[in-house]
Amino acid sequence: MRTKRIVGLAVTVIFLLTASAAIAAWHGYRGSGGWGMGTQYQRMYNPAAAETLSGTVEAVDKITPMKGMYSGVHITLKTDKETISVHLGPEWYIERLDTKIEKGDKIEVKGSRVTFAGKPAIIAAEVKKGDNVLILRDKAGIPAWSGWRR
Repeated sequence: MRTKRIVGLAVTVIFLLTASAAIAAWHGYRGSGGWGMGTQYQRMYNPAAAETLSGTVEAVDKITPMKGMYSGVHITLKTDKETISVHLGPEWYIERLDTKIEKGDKIEVKGSRVTFAGKPAIIAAEVKKGDNVLILRDKAGIPAWSGWRR
């Protein structure tokens, strides 16, 4: 009887140690970080204002578009007519994609033109680099990173 209690206690302690280690390693549910549906940033995207631009990537940066948002990936695109800021999406999503956008890349961007911080910008829906196409939003403007919620 006493042996069963000791074994039961040992199993309980091992379970609690394992569970606490798993909880410590888990960073918790992070949500969209301000990048999802219904957020102020998302409402800026207008599918009816979609346009396509081609050019060369001059810079790839991380930005926090609005207060309270997680950081995102932003590129500076030089076209024949202008140099414009292009917002790709949240850093935690973009960095996990197979196709990487880098300085010097020739790309084609399809997205919605917005005014951001008083300057023109594009919120990207698609980025085409060579034969690869990154689908960041669907035709209605719903972000690909929120697709698991549909």
